[in-house]
Amino acid sequence: MHPLFDLTGKVAMVTGAGTGLGAGMSKGLAGAGADLLLVDRIDTDETAKDIQTMGRKAMSLAADLSTLPAIEEVVRKGIEKFGHIDILINNAGIIRRTPAIDFSEKDWDDVMAVNAKTVFFMCQTVGRDMMKRKSGKIINIASLLAFSGGITVPSYAASKGAVAQITKALANEWAQHGLNINAIAPGYMVTNNTANLRKDPERTKSINERIPAGRWGMPEDLQGAAIFLASKASDYVNGHVLLVDGGWMAR
Repeated sequence: MHPLFDLTGKVAMVTGAGTGLGAGMSKGLAGAGADLLLVDRIDTDETAKDIQTMGRKAMSLAADLSTLPAIEEVVRKGIEKFGHIDILINNAGIIRRTPAIDFSEKDWDDVMAVNAKTVFFMCQTVGRDMMKRKSGKIINIASLLAFSGGITVPSYAASKGAVAQITKALANEWAQHGLNINAIAPGYMVTNNTANLRKDPERTKSINERIPAGRWGMPEDLQGAAIFLASKASDYVNGHVLLVDGGWMAR
């Protein structure tokens, strides 16, 4: 492996690591040499076993990250286990699909809490540890809907716009302390969050027709971007939102 991309000796914390994009990126980082702290409300044992098979360490942490005390506790446990956290990937997120005219207050608050509030306070809590060492890589998972409004997902669009802006705001303040804060904006990916969308043949057809690559993305398609933003190769990249979308936004 080229030394710029080598993550040997690094510890990465990934939220939403049980399935989908989080599991895919976790395995990618492990393949580049990192040890993993896998955080999710659901079981992450399968992801952990895959990582351990690669010869890397993996610790599973079950947590609901909707409150600051829960965030602080999971970060404390991670640091106790490995001594430090070098890489944070804020991947955990939820989506609610309802026409805007009928969208409920609960669905708005639930999505904003997980997708925006949790991202900020995870960054803040892990960022304090990183600042002590003047080094750290934070990767937030945004979306195409950081750039466009979507259909029947108003709170999701608002939350992912917030993720992009949080990323830029923190880069402005923390780059001087040796931290890199960037985001990945995935395109249409095959995950649990898109299961219902993929069941709609009309929407699926219209989406497929716009993707220049001719297919939906898979969790493995984010591995290269995650490794780049987690490694020395991106040391002068800050406040950037990297599209991994098969060319959707270029259409």
